[in-house]
Amino acid sequence: MTFPATRLRRLRTTPAIRDMVRETRVTAHDLIMPVFAPAAPDTNQPLPQIHGMRLLSGAPLAAEAREIQALGIPAVLVFGMPHKTARNDAASAAHAADGPIQDAVRTLKRAAPGLTVITDLCLCEFTDHGHCGLLRGDRIDNDATLACLQRAAVSHAEAGADVIAPSGMMDGVVRSLRQALDDAGHTHVLTMPYSAKFASGFYGPFKSATDSIPGESRHATHQLDPANADQALHEIELDIGEGADIIMVKPALPSLDILRAARERFPAPLAAYQVSGVYNMLWQAAEGEDRHRLMSEILTCIKRAGADMIVTYYAKQAASR
Repeated sequence: MTFPATRLRRLRTTPAIRDMVRETRVTAHDLIMPVFAPAAPDTNQPLPQIHGMRLLSGAPLAAEAREIQALGIPAVLVFGMPHKTARNDAASAAHAADGPIQDAVRTLKRAAPGLTVITDLCLCEFTDHGHCGLLRGDRIDNDATLACLQRAAVSHAEAGADVIAPSGMMDGVVRSLRQALDDAGHTHVLTMPYSAKFASGFYGPFKSATDSIPGESRHATHQLDPANADQALHEIELDIGEGADIIMVKPALPSLDILRAARERFPAPLAAYQVSGVYNMLWQAAEGEDRHRLMSEILTCIKRAGADMIVTYYAKQAASR
């Protein structure tokens, strides 16, 4: 039928009708809340580079875990913040049994046993040079980095992590982690690689917050060129072939086309990361209800593009509305 028999505005007549025909909904169950764990006991300090975020450990982290779980958010993504004195060129603190991530995992599991704990796995916070891998001369040594990541992943699993999320875009990382985890008896632990992670300028606040800005960036040697969509899908395909349980696209908002293409091409669960630069811009763009509307619209668009789950610093606010 053609106009005037077809009048789509009838489907938008009232709030109730609009709600009935809404195709995409973001609920608390779609969200993953990041947490930043320092190497200090019972810490509760602002993380000023990312609005509303705090450094949490011990009792304050336990309280945060219970609040997140009570809001219906199913998972957290843990980032470790070691002491500067613990950082070295071998990133040895990354696999220390008493490291900040390992301690945080144990705290989270005790405080909220039903909460899914995902650990970010990268060396940039643990090296004294701030790169995502171990250096050999002026290059990041891919395979030496994999060996270090294997040890770190096993230590996360031993602490109680449910999901390991390697974020450094090292070649072969999923297969190497799967082998290490399985050999150590952690066949139940999932992997969620940052499969399509672009070398983006939108990571700035996070990099500053975690003090992981190298003197000379080599991110473009391992993260994707933002211009390359086909290569991003190839990376996802390789990770799935290596055994990835969940795949991630980052940054989410500039990569909606990648999310849609990945959704159409691959059956694997799909995560997306609303990164710090985008989050800060949205936070500064408005206040109150206008801010919530902006955040909600972006989260809805990310899910509409194909994401099954969204990592966002706005998770608690979104879930509480």
